Amino acid sequence: MTTSPDWLAPDRRPRRMRRTDAIRRLVRETHLTPDRLVLPQFIMTGDNREEPIDAMPGRSRLTIDRTIAECEQAMELGVRAFAIFPAVEASLKTPEATEALNPENLDCQSVRAIKKALPEACVITDIALDPFSSLGHDGLVGNGVILNDETCEVLAKMAVLHAEAGADMVAPSDMMDGRVAAIRAALDDTGHTDTAILAYTAKYASAFYGPFREALESAPVDAPDVPKDKKTYQMDPANTREASLEAMLDEAEGADIMMVKPGLPYLDIIARLRAETTLPIAAYHVSGEYAMIKAAAERGWLDEKECMMESLTALARAGSDIIFTYAALDYARWWREGLV
Repeated sequence: MTTSPDWLAPDRRPRRMRRTDAIRRLVRETHLTPDRLVLPQFIMTGDNREEPIDAMPGRSRLTIDRTIAECEQAMELGVRAFAIFPAVEASLKTPEATEALNPENLDCQSVRAIKKALPEACVITDIALDPFSSLGHDGLVGNGVILNDETCEVLAKMAVLHAEAGADMVAPSDMMDGRVAAIRAALDDTGHTDTAILAYTAKYASAFYGPFREALESAPVDAPDVPKDKKTYQMDPANTREASLEAMLDEAEGADIMMVKPGLPYLDIIARLRAETTLPIAAYHVSGEYAMIKAAAERGWLDEKECMMESLTALARAGSDIIFTYAALDYARWWREGLV
């Protein structure tokens, strides 16, 4: 073997720590375990049925019984938290989203059933009006604008219903100003002091939500006096400092966990908030991020497992304590098989 000249003999050789898989695992800085993942569930009415979601390969709308079966499977793999999103029938949707306050709506039925069957599961419910609104907005609409304070009143009542049904956490995803304070006050006033708030703190007006809106049929409608998009309440993708303001407000109002959504395009926001708060940070690996990997893998352009694991690890590396992902079951299987 030839001897390298002095200028090619560095004092430090980082590659020593990359030489074998055992060494790489020994010095790995970020460890993402299945118990840090949340599996979103799209729930529909009926019994023993599922409807595959075309834009989200591998994911389906499930009836409550099938949802429970999948949650049970997930818990066996180490995933113990589930976010509930109701696929509400069109006939029940109104401009005022009145079905959101029905104690027998699909949300409440789902929570009660899951907690009865799997009491150790952590059930997280979405607090926003878009699944129940015939207009497709997260808030009430009046005179062509989204009504902030009136919406907060409805969201607070909605959160109490979910807590009464047994939800462990309520997750306001609406981005109305002051809704965390309204929800915390309503929960406390009704004795639900142990129900946590996972606030969607920095939810951006993103184009990556498309498959999700297909799954719930919750996109804004094209109609007179209805805002055509959600840009007046969701955040501008160009802004970073605004996320710090939202985080400061949510923490002061009583949030227990803060969410950044989407995930990968906003790693800088996750890292920024991680440096600014001691609260747990959640990230949402959203439908568009998931679907891109799935679609590219189906065409043979990417390795699905490697890309999905890299994406989720990046979210954890940036500072996420909790990750919502449609790939939770896949990741948990890879983890069990020792492939992570």
